Amino acid sequence: MIYHIVVGDEAAEPLKEAINSGDALQGTIVVLKDLLHLGPIEKNEGTSFSSTRSAFWAQMSPQDKPLTEVNDLETILEISTAMNNDDSVQAWFWMAPWPADVCAYYWLLQYLSKHISKLYVVNINGLPFLDVNGKVYYPKNISQILPKELIKARKLARLVTPSEMEVDTDEWKKLLQENAGIRTHEGGKKLLSRNENHYDNILLSFCSHQFQKASRIITQSLNKFNVPTGDVYLGWRLKKMAEQGALIMQGDTSKTLRDFDVKLPGEALVVAEQEVTE
Repeated sequence: MIYHIVVGDEAAEPLKEAINSGDALQGTIVVLKDLLHLGPIEKNEGTSFSSTRSAFWAQMSPQDKPLTEVNDLETILEISTAMNNDDSVQAWFWMAPWPADVCAYYWLLQYLSKHISKLYVVNINGLPFLDVNGKVYYPKNISQILPKELIKARKLARLVTPSEMEVDTDEWKKLLQENAGIRTHEGGKKLLSRNENHYDNILLSFCSHQFQKASRIITQSLNKFNVPTGDVYLGWRLKKMAEQGALIMQGDTSKTLRDFDVKLPGEALVVAEQEVTE
């Protein structure tokens, strides 16, 4: 029995297809929902890790949607229990060069370290894959890989070594101590702690003195700069900048990103044509 652990529903889709396509890749997919490269990772006093993370995401959710509940920790603990009860159970973590993946890898080590002889990692960082046209490319996310290529990638699975376990567990402790607003991926397994306003200038670069839909600003930021946060977090940053006076908003900010507009403070410079009379 193999638990295939991935971050996010999009990453899980091609892996599901790969498993369903035949006997080459077998197991159960476990999807981690949380994006640990965003927000606090040190639990608040008197609260659990899951409740701290749930509270972080809840503040960003539109009021007409149910509160976000994060239970990844409970999921990993269930896997650990299964590995305790059955020596044949393995855990494979599929890791792309994406900050959410690398953070999740560091985080889950502390809970699966006692299963070091059964804990595998499939790290695609810097490795070439084929796209639908047969051309070589280097994916940044598991979701970008074709199912048939994932079947081949199973051969990349390797045990996490004792030395890796020691060093990488210390890396999570360092990130916990820093408890920054954002953690960016700097290549390999390197993460760098940043302030929560790290991507604000990118958002501001698409704003003007004319009102625009928040969704438009965020879509441009995600597409042009490949910002690895998702739209919910960036929408929250727009609201925070408005609170600080860096932006002006109109519309219902408690609903979706299409329900409010943003613009830079001040007025656009308008140069009027002067009539010249002879």
